[in-house]
Amino acid sequence: MADPTPDAWQRLDAYFASTLVESDPALAAAVADQAAAGLPPIEVAPVNGKLLHLLARMSGARRVLEIGTLGAYSTIWLARGIPDDGWIVTIEAESRNAEVARANLDRAGVGDRVEIRVGRAADVLPTLAGELPFDLVFIDADKESNAIYLDWAAKLGRSGTVVVVDNVGRGGRVADPATVDPQVIGTQRGLELLGRDPRFDATALQTLDAKGWDGVAIALVV
Repeated sequence: MADPTPDAWQRLDAYFASTLVESDPALAAAVADQAAAGLPPIEVAPVNGKLLHLLARMSGARRVLEIGTLGAYSTIWLARGIPDDGWIVTIEAESRNAEVARANLDRAGVGDRVEIRVGRAADVLPTLAGELPFDLVFIDADKESNAIYLDWAAKLGRSGTVVVVDNVGRGGRVADPATVDPQVIGTQRGLELLGRDPRFDATALQTLDAKGWDGVAIALVV
């Protein structure tokens, strides 16, 4: 068995993507426009985007909450996984990112089912409390606030809501109890909450893909 070197896992990821994820001009354009606007290349890998899409379909999600829009690459995947009358609320802290995201969503033909709310997620989330519960929550924003976002995911969800948290591996550093990196510490606090909070039943998987060594947590609100 070959060792999982970066070259090896990137080659395998490329194989998975080319075999299982169809080429899509709208998604490719979203990544290109995101790069042209100077946004960081931190969108999910194609295989992970397909995972979000499938989770939305498997769970029968009609209302989706996304925390962290960036250029809307993952938002497009999610929007294509919900019914035509479904609805996504996606929260983006930067107004410039939101402008890029809106153009990408409209070009992909899903802009009519996505509302972008601009602001710090910790400030925006309380404003959603009076709305119908969300069926799926995707968390991919500042890692320092993961525990805050998970608490709101439970409050804004219902029994059976699917919660996905991206970037929980942090290149293996999340297993370091002596870390001083605030992003890693925030990720640890989020995972610890998932492990002890009776509102959740959760697991996490390591990932090796185009974005490197990381991980994803998947939880159910119980």
